[in-house]
Amino acid sequence: MTGVALEDIGASVVTRTSATADAAGQLLPGPGRISVVICVYTEQRWADILAAVESVRGQSRPAHEIIVVVDHNPALLRRLEAELGSAVRLMPNRERRGLSGGKNTGVAAATGDVVAFLDDDAIAERDWLRYFADSYADDAVAGVGGLTLPRWDTARPGWFPREFDWVVGCNYLGMPESRQPVRNLLGGNASFRKDIFAVAGGFTADVGRSGARLPLGGEETEFCIRIGQRRPDVRLLIDHRAVIWHRVPASRGRFSYFITRCYAEGLSKAQVSHAVGAAEGMSAERRHTAVTLPAGIGRGVAAAFRGDLAGLGRAAAIIAGLTAAAAGYAAGRTGRISRSR
Repeated sequence: MTGVALEDIGASVVTRTSATADAAGQLLPGPGRISVVICVYTEQRWADILAAVESVRGQSRPAHEIIVVVDHNPALLRRLEAELGSAVRLMPNRERRGLSGGKNTGVAAATGDVVAFLDDDAIAERDWLRYFADSYADDAVAGVGGLTLPRWDTARPGWFPREFDWVVGCNYLGMPESRQPVRNLLGGNASFRKDIFAVAGGFTADVGRSGARLPLGGEETEFCIRIGQRRPDVRLLIDHRAVIWHRVPASRGRFSYFITRCYAEGLSKAQVSHAVGAAEGMSAERRHTAVTLPAGIGRGVAAAFRGDLAGLGRAAAIIAGLTAAAAGYAAGRTGRISRSR
C-alpha cells in the first residue's frame, strides 16, 4: 500500500494546536494552521483550477498555505508556475500516477496542523476554512468534511435523483445530518489533522482515480475506515456550513455517465471491502440501499401521480443505478477471488 512516510509527517500524535489570527488580528478558534491541497492533472480544467485557487486565497480564515500538486503533467506544471508564481506551492506528484499519489504528495509537503482537500473543479465559499476550524475545537475530532453542492453547467436533469448526487461528487440525500459522526468523508471537500496520517498511513494507490477509463473512487472511504480501525477513540464529522460548489459539466448529466459511474462505484467498493473488510466497507451502503433508496423510489412514483412525470424517471434511475453498482461490486469481488485462487 502506498502511504506517507512517517518521517515526512512526524510519528507522534498531537491533537492540541495553537490559535491563529484573521486579517484584522482577531484570534480564531481551532487549529492554528490549515494547509489546503488541490490535486490537478489536465489543462482542460485550466479555468476551474484558477477558480479553485482563487476561492482559497479569498477565505475569511486565511489558509496557512495552498499546495497545488500536478499529476505527472510537466506542461501543466510549467504553465501554472508562470501563471501563479509564488501565490501557491507548486509541485509534481512524487508517487504513482493518480489522485491517491497526489494527495500523499501534498500531505507530505504540508506544514499545517490540518490538511484540507479541495477538488480542482470546485470553488469554496468564503467561510469554508473558518467552519472547518470551528469543528476542530473538540480534540477528539480527527477529520471534518463539508457540504458539496452541484454547480451544473446546464439545468439539472429531471430524472437525476438526489439520492445519487455522489455520482457527480456531491453530498447526497440520505447522508447524516450536519456535525454528526460519520464513517467517511467525501474526498473533494475534506480535512484531517496532519498527525492522523502518522497513525493511519496515507491514501492507498490501489483505490481511487488514476486516469483509468472507468471513473473509480473510494480512496477517501478506505482511508477514513482505516482511521476508525486504528483510532476508535476519534471521530469524523460533516459540517454543512463548510460549503463548496462542485462543477458538473453537461457530459456528467447523461444517463450513460450515470450508469458507468454507478458500475465503477461498485468496483471501487469491492476494492475497499477487500482492503478493510466487507462489514465496514459496506456498512453505510447497506443502510442507504435498505432505507434511503426505497424511499426515493416511492417519492418518485408519488411525484408522478401528482403530475411530475420526471418522478418516474428518478425512480427508474434509482433502480438502474443500484443494479449497475451491484453488478460492479459483484464483478470486483469475483475478480478478487479469482486472482487469489
